[in-house]
Amino acid sequence: MTETPKRTYEETLTYLFYHLPMFQRIGPAAMKKDLGNILALSKALGNPHQQFRSIHLAGTNGKGSTAHMLAAVLQAAGYKVGLYTSPHYRDFRERIKINGEFIPQDRVVGFVESHEDLFQNIQPSFFEITVALAFTYFAEEEVDFAVVETGLGGRLDSTNIVQPELSIITNISFDHQQFLGNTLEKIAGEKAGIIKPRTPVVIGETQAETESVFTTKAAQSSASISFADQQILAKPLRYTLSSTCFEIWRNGEQWLAELEVDVRANYQSLNLQTVLQSLWVLREAGILDWNEESLRRGLREMRSLSRFIGRWQILDREPLIIADSAHNEGGLKPTLKQLTDIPFEQLHIVFGTVSDKDLEKVLPLLPKAATYYFAKADVPRGMPAEQLKAAAQQKGLLGKAYDTVAIALVAAQEAASAKDVIFVGGSIFVVAEVV
Repeated sequence: MTETPKRTYEETLTYLFYHLPMFQRIGPAAMKKDLGNILALSKALGNPHQQFRSIHLAGTNGKGSTAHMLAAVLQAAGYKVGLYTSPHYRDFRERIKINGEFIPQDRVVGFVESHEDLFQNIQPSFFEITVALAFTYFAEEEVDFAVVETGLGGRLDSTNIVQPELSIITNISFDHQQFLGNTLEKIAGEKAGIIKPRTPVVIGETQAETESVFTTKAAQSSASISFADQQILAKPLRYTLSSTCFEIWRNGEQWLAELEVDVRANYQSLNLQTVLQSLWVLREAGILDWNEESLRRGLREMRSLSRFIGRWQILDREPLIIADSAHNEGGLKPTLKQLTDIPFEQLHIVFGTVSDKDLEKVLPLLPKAATYYFAKADVPRGMPAEQLKAAAQQKGLLGKAYDTVAIALVAAQEAASAKDVIFVGGSIFVVAEVV
């Protein structure tokens, strides 16, 4: 006879979100300084991370896009694919998917209820429990591959217990300096912690400050290393609002013509290059079997196959409303450049951020020729709208403060004409309230 669950799904989420340390909600206080908890959890659960093949991703920007593209191509090639990403936007289950389908609610409830004594003993964080849940689910469902995105950093990230077939580091920019270091070299050193012995690694972007960090770590680990942007050139040919057609060159020779990708962003060229180099390395090593047909289908149908949201997402057309979760210097620069390339009569920006964000690096990137609607994201870490407005005003960014993101967006919609553009961004938590 099946026992009646002690909690509903909603009650289980309340337990996870509010009774456990959670970086998404409270910030630095949730951070753990080693892998002891996740290793203890995994051992008690039978080491599920050792029961499936994986691809492990780190990097400051582009992890989510790269992970979803990879997962979609693997799905199109016929593999059963687990995908672990973080944070989520609206539904906790966005973090854990198999072939684009969210983990069922009863699996979340059952996992938490079955292991509460274990949690009491180990005292894991929200993130550690979520990683353990994901790996257990992938093992039980016997996925062919799991595409696993780090949460923050790499070396000490809870996902770093996997022994992957391939490690990927997309790029390095300034973010979370209080944990990862205040130079690109130090940040790269933390991300390089996912490089495993005799496991190939693909670096998405060659950067003078970080290249030697990665090559040195790869040499120490006897890991083959390649830099995607030195091998692959993804040249945008034309755009629609939601997709891009690329011409792909490899080592100076044309490889793929008219490759349609379900993303509309100049900055996605780097992510696409990383994906293509990773797929190439995996196929050359005999780990993956894919062909041009599955590659094209996976990239053309990426959003639907892997349920990708929150990046350059079109919410409405008249006026055009775009939401994008870029939130640091490296992510905002190309996103805002692309935004200002769109023809419009007036630009409206609904903007919010978190209290620990370095505004001196972020605010100067924002266009002054826009009307701003400053809002506090609905998380404890959200920066008060009046505080953000005052800091922005000092940089020549003018607008009003609003109590919530929803109210700010309504104000922007009421002020905008059909030929205007409204952009919603500055934080994942801001975007989560509108997608």
